[in-house]
Amino acid sequence: MNETNFQENVVAQKLHQCYTCVRQRTDFVPKLALVLGSGLGDYANNMKLEAEVDYHSIAGFPVSTVAGHEGRFVFGYIADVPIVCMQGRVHYYEGYDMADVVLPIRLMKLLGANALLLTNAAGGISETLRPGDLMLIKDQISSFVPSPLIGANIDELGERFPDMTGIYDQEINRRIEITATSLEIELRHGVYIQMQGPNYESPAEIAMCRALGADAVGMSTACEAIAARHMGMKVAGISLITNMAAGISKEPLSHKEVQQNADAASLKFRRLISRSIVNIASGLL
Repeated sequence: MNETNFQENVVAQKLHQCYTCVRQRTDFVPKLALVLGSGLGDYANNMKLEAEVDYHSIAGFPVSTVAGHEGRFVFGYIADVPIVCMQGRVHYYEGYDMADVVLPIRLMKLLGANALLLTNAAGGISETLRPGDLMLIKDQISSFVPSPLIGANIDELGERFPDMTGIYDQEINRRIEITATSLEIELRHGVYIQMQGPNYESPAEIAMCRALGADAVGMSTACEAIAARHMGMKVAGISLITNMAAGISKEPLSHKEVQQNADAASLKFRRLISRSIVNIASGLL
């Protein structure tokens, strides 16, 4: 076996091993997958619970080391929509290979989810944004982290050269916009850029990001969106702006500030997510 085939088989085998492990614990089939970022850590409390699977109980599964990330899959219903929540994501800066970072996304697709709603905490680059704003992601820049598709292509997941023209689904975005309007929640729009982390960016790096066209910056999401689109999932993403990026704000950046601002905006974030899930599922899933 050559090295390329070996790498392909290792990734595929781990994915199927994780799938088998989860299926031994639940036969629940979700229609939509939700990744819970900062400000939504307790969102699963809103669900009609069917099953929980701790990441530690899944053989070979990457486990989040970040405070505030629970580290489990939660299966259940929002209204009558069957969903799987990823309560705690894995980040590239934690030292995992990028294939492991996106393994949870691929697993949720194999479990049945055809759409993915990504949420995150992000730093505002555009001066039209303020802490507490919700930003619907219209496009992304992922050039500063490795593509999750590097290496041998796993043909059963998707094609070798997938098109990324429409990473974020226009119809889902339209439904989220309508939902926000109905709830009288102001929804911003912008381009999200993923950086490696875990350090926050320097003012010069933020100036570069702005020149590239980014409106908000974070350390997740873009790689997950690529993996999901590779598998044919419909993708949407919402960033909670928890701080202004370096050089935009005069204040030093801290994770404590991120958590405090995320908590403060969590109620409207939860309302938007719950109603959006229902509207997305109607006729689309």
